[in-house]
Amino acid sequence: MKNLSSKLFKTTFVDTFPGDDSGSTLPRQTLGVLYSKALPTPVAKPQLIAWSAELADSLGIAEPNPQDIQILGGNLVTPTMYPYAACYGGHQFGNWAGQLGDGRAITLGEWEIPQGNTWELQLKGAGPTAYSRRADGRAVLRSSVREYLMSEAMHYLGVPTTRALALITTGDKVARDMFYDGRAADEPGAIVMRAAPSFLRFGNFEMLASRNEIDNLTQLVDWTIEHFYPHIEGEDKVLRWFGEVVERTATMIVEWLRVGFVHGVMNTDNMSVLGLTIDYGPYSFLDNYDPDFTPNTTDLPGKRYAFGQQANIAYWNLSRLANALVPLISDADKLERQLKTYEEVYWRKYYAMMANKLGLDGIKDDDDIALVAKFENVLTAIQPDMTIFYQLLIDLPTDIATEKDMLNYFFSSLYAKPEQADATQLYTLLKSYQARLSANTCTREESLLRMRKANPRFILRNYLLHMAIEELQKGENQLFLKLQQALKDPYSSSHNEFFEMRPAWATEQAGCSMLSCSS
Repeated sequence: MKNLSSKLFKTTFVDTFPGDDSGSTLPRQTLGVLYSKALPTPVAKPQLIAWSAELADSLGIAEPNPQDIQILGGNLVTPTMYPYAACYGGHQFGNWAGQLGDGRAITLGEWEIPQGNTWELQLKGAGPTAYSRRADGRAVLRSSVREYLMSEAMHYLGVPTTRALALITTGDKVARDMFYDGRAADEPGAIVMRAAPSFLRFGNFEMLASRNEIDNLTQLVDWTIEHFYPHIEGEDKVLRWFGEVVERTATMIVEWLRVGFVHGVMNTDNMSVLGLTIDYGPYSFLDNYDPDFTPNTTDLPGKRYAFGQQANIAYWNLSRLANALVPLISDADKLERQLKTYEEVYWRKYYAMMANKLGLDGIKDDDDIALVAKFENVLTAIQPDMTIFYQLLIDLPTDIATEKDMLNYFFSSLYAKPEQADATQLYTLLKSYQARLSANTCTREESLLRMRKANPRFILRNYLLHMAIEELQKGENQLFLKLQQALKDPYSSSHNEFFEMRPAWATEQAGCSMLSCSS
């Protein structure tokens, strides 16, 4: 175990690629480079609020000492670090936005883990960079708490994700206009140390292609394959690599749908080429089951990034990445065919996931496909609490004889009494479902085990985060600590105090239902 302050960091990325070494944070276009040097801006009083001990252990990082806390706050850079902000572009809400880049994230360097690989350690909220445009490069406590807790929650749910190592308050105030309505207010500042094998995004490759920097694009693709897909070799390696990005992206989306996660900002600059969930902004888990739900105020009224649209948007985003790779592949038709494998991969993984959620021994025929579709349609009509509904489904009694009995059983998951026709459809569906369960080739015990592994009992609901943030802003951390513990064991009944529906007051409360990108 090594301390952040004593470890020799690696700087493979900056040693490999051209960058702007001036250290200037003047907002500008940075043509011909993949990064710009960016020293963190010191803060008044860095204080450690949270530390992910399990992640630290896996990376071989010792518990932070006072010097390490200065690093986490951006007040200290060791000699082997090379802080930089990455240059990338992206499609935002369907439109090409040009150069974006790390506007408030600064990578310190690469940490070699005990297994021999490296992880990128990055400070989010550590001050301005060349890509901050008109912003200050800072982050506030509310957004930082949300990023820290959700990064770790998704890991323990089994969803591919970037991680969060530490949460620091800075002792400084940061002005934010939370809803872009001209009412800016000072909020406590904070910094999250994020960790991932890489934070490379679709937008890194799009940026180079858009500028016709083909040599840099070629080098970045080769470097990415060598470091993160080393099993891929041969003349067709770029095509095969893209195919694996397609598969990893489909896997990530299916896992989002399994747990009811809505990202909220699926721009191409927020899509990882490692298939990791990246950039936790206006996200949410579903409370009531609504495929049209988006947690992002900026996404209204089109709801481009709503829960039920995420699979389609992932395909669209992959098509943008494919376009960026066209200069590197002689046969564009092969690239298009590789892109189109997404549909087959997605549906195969989706049906396998739904089989587990429903405790089936597989989706074997058209009748099983129709059963899954019926669940989707009925849940959309009734809109029960997704998490609680599936928990109740695990222990669904075999002797529910009437619609009334059925509604009584699912009462704790219902935000509103269903219309009679919808209640009848649910009753009919459950009877068909039980008949299908009886045809399983696996045992009932195996069926239940699949369901308990696929259906979380604890999710990090927005209203719980809102309450924890309010407490932290008052100097209290009891709920924060409880949530930090609960998220590590989301499939057990150890934290039943959080096993309840969203309260009525949270429906319209700012920060509980809808959020903006402002942080």
